[in-house]
Amino acid sequence: MAYLDHAATTPMLEEVISAMSATMSEVGNASSLHAAGRRARRTVEESRERLAASLDAGPSEIIFTGGGTESDNLAVKGIYLARRAENAARRRILVSAIEHHAVLDAVLWLGSHEQAQVELLPVDEVGQVHPDTLATAIARDPGSVALVSVMWANNEIGTVQPISELAEVAHQWDIPFHTDAVQAVGTLDVSFARSGVDALTVTAHKLGGPYGAGALLLSRDVNCVPLLHGGGQERDVRSGTLDTAGVVGLSLAAELAVGRRSEMAQRLTGLRNTLIAGILREVPEARINGHPTQRLPGNVHASFRGCEGDSLLMLLDAKGVECSTGSACSAGVSQPSHVLLAMGADEATARGSLRFSLGHTSTESDVEAVVGAIGGVVERARRAGLANAVRR
Repeated sequence: MAYLDHAATTPMLEEVISAMSATMSEVGNASSLHAAGRRARRTVEESRERLAASLDAGPSEIIFTGGGTESDNLAVKGIYLARRAENAARRRILVSAIEHHAVLDAVLWLGSHEQAQVELLPVDEVGQVHPDTLATAIARDPGSVALVSVMWANNEIGTVQPISELAEVAHQWDIPFHTDAVQAVGTLDVSFARSGVDALTVTAHKLGGPYGAGALLLSRDVNCVPLLHGGGQERDVRSGTLDTAGVVGLSLAAELAVGRRSEMAQRLTGLRNTLIAGILREVPEARINGHPTQRLPGNVHASFRGCEGDSLLMLLDAKGVECSTGSACSAGVSQPSHVLLAMGADEATARGSLRFSLGHTSTESDVEAVVGAIGGVVERARRAGLANAVRR
């Protein structure tokens, strides 16, 4: 099979598997005071320092979680509740219209249960939020804004946001800024310190690490109400017994991915450009979505008019090509991409789209497999769509 769904998850690195296997053979709760507990605690803290160094953060700014979704929920819910507790007028949450559902659904829940006023920041036709757009939204009533959340790079179309500029705008009014950097770490230069953001989400399984391990990077001067209560681990922001092996896997995967970033980005950019050229050669009317240059190195998102994305996906799967119609977290739900709709695409275009995402195991043969199959697959999907339309 040609696997082109690395944005959903990427194969674990052998070095990570070995390190986690060794850790899992050891006993010890990192909160225990005896020798085994102290050994586990040392492993956790060394991993914390390793992850902090990889992302240009302080070790005390690392809060280990169970993954990207938990980190996003902890950030937007916890910071909102803390800000509202300090000032009841702070009820507005500003998020981009193309956020991952881990952020979108979290803020919508706050709107339904915690009186939040959710405002979606519009994006342009390539999926970027402009700093002026954010400034205008804040300026309407700065004192009412609890927080801003804009993802570093979009998981569907690959567009990269001007994060430092957006964070600077928010900070003009002393408003905390969160970014979901799940897709960015490992292929983009992600620095917690230099970006100016106050909270940043990262997860292991996008980097060659394990499922169920992630972190929220949280500035020491930002208050965050905990969502889990218990033992008071992780600065009393995220209680729960730490998964020592998962923490090891996350930190090592991040270190390896960041260390290989330049070489990987260059290689994936070449494969991506070859894939785009091949798709447009085989299907000239295909539309490549997202920013033409400010995009993830391994992301190709294309729309094929007259096709259903699910049909394209299954036809490609039958030919040995594995890709996605968008976010894996929304897989199985037949609905047009909210990302493309926010960019101004019509529903038919939004439904007939595929995401091809490359990663550390990707090769030229994977690209050739897509290019060799895409023309026939699109033609067959269009015929099926026309036949269904006639039957209706």
